[in-house]
Amino acid sequence: MSEPPRFDRGHTDDLMSFLAASPSPYHAVANTAERLEKAGFRQVSETDAWDGTSGGKYVLRGGAIVAWYVPEGAAPHTPFRIVGAHTDSPNLRVKPLPDAGAHGWRQVAVEIYGGPLLNSWLDRDLGLAGRLTLRDGTTRLVNVDRPLLRVPQLAIHLDRSVSAEGLKLDKQRHLQPIWGLGDDVRDGDLIAFLEETAGLPADEVTGWDLMVHSVEPPAHLGRDKELVAGPRMDNLLSVHAGVAALTAAAASGAALPSIPVLAAFDHEENGSQSDTGADGPLLGGVLERSVFARGGSYEDKARAFAGTVCLSSDTGHAVHPNYAERHDPTHHPRVNGGPILKVNVNNRYATDGSGRAVWAAACEKANVPFQSFVSNNSMPCGTTIGPITAARHGIKTVDIGVAILSMHSARELCGADDPHLLANSLVAFLEG
Repeated sequence: MSEPPRFDRGHTDDLMSFLAASPSPYHAVANTAERLEKAGFRQVSETDAWDGTSGGKYVLRGGAIVAWYVPEGAAPHTPFRIVGAHTDSPNLRVKPLPDAGAHGWRQVAVEIYGGPLLNSWLDRDLGLAGRLTLRDGTTRLVNVDRPLLRVPQLAIHLDRSVSAEGLKLDKQRHLQPIWGLGDDVRDGDLIAFLEETAGLPADEVTGWDLMVHSVEPPAHLGRDKELVAGPRMDNLLSVHAGVAALTAAAASGAALPSIPVLAAFDHEENGSQSDTGADGPLLGGVLERSVFARGGSYEDKARAFAGTVCLSSDTGHAVHPNYAERHDPTHHPRVNGGPILKVNVNNRYATDGSGRAVWAAACEKANVPFQSFVSNNSMPCGTTIGPITAARHGIKTVDIGVAILSMHSARELCGADDPHLLANSLVAFLEG
């Protein structure tokens, strides 16, 4: 039985605002937490004892957030329905000794994070954002959202072969951005600048997690504005859809048969092996403590996990009009064709036939079309948090997402309808 859609193009407009306001994983989880608070969720500390009361709660740890809604009267063995996503995107991140320069140019020393399309960061106006850690151990978000940095490309006059042979970039030598002029490179200049920007006293910052971002805002694109271009769609598009779906499910007033959960992890782009990554203990710890806080036993936890389903929501590849031969010849996901079900029989994605049935039921309930994606057999398949989640917690996991172009670019491209189609399908799943 299909339901009226909860979200429309207004959801996509809101996504664009969310992308612009979330230049780092730390900003993304702060913005997610703000939306949860407005929906009546409350933050719980991992160092406090948890109670078993009903309602919406969330845990925030670094660049990750796990939120859940306990319906009134939920039993300790009530299963979970989880939307999994990640907050990080490939980019350039500031090194421990950030001040560098040569030949009259002042530069910032950066390290490559994840697998970015390196050329997409060239000749682009870049800001700087992230987290500052202070002497007392507290943190402060910082966002210089104006043209501050630039990675200049070599002029064609000095590289005549570039058009015929392609651009070749050395990750160490060719991607250090400039941010000023001067022969006297002074240690501490960048951090001093950020302390001033954040309104902090001098020498207050003792640690930092900083990254560059494109300051060009998200925008509608195309004759009929049927496309959206913007940064960090991989994978803040899924985080945004997940929090919208979770708060909608919590507000629906329905007698939910499961406990809806949003788990947005950090560090997916480099393997998920951290205390805030999908391969860490964060999700399992939250779910277990939720069971035990409601008076449950180990047996209740085992029963709850056995009935739990996770949708691992991450962007996937739309068929590229200029490179169609790189795709599987019979699977050509199109933008605005609905979210995709990702399948790989070698378990690079966690989907199996029974998981497909769960996803199909949610899409049917939401009256949302979906497409299928598999990789070309001649090309290696990417992966997600899906297989990690399934293996680490022993819960059924299904890989889905939205088809986009230019994945891992500083600026990606999706259809304007797909974000709200995804959000509607996630509501139906969480309420199922």
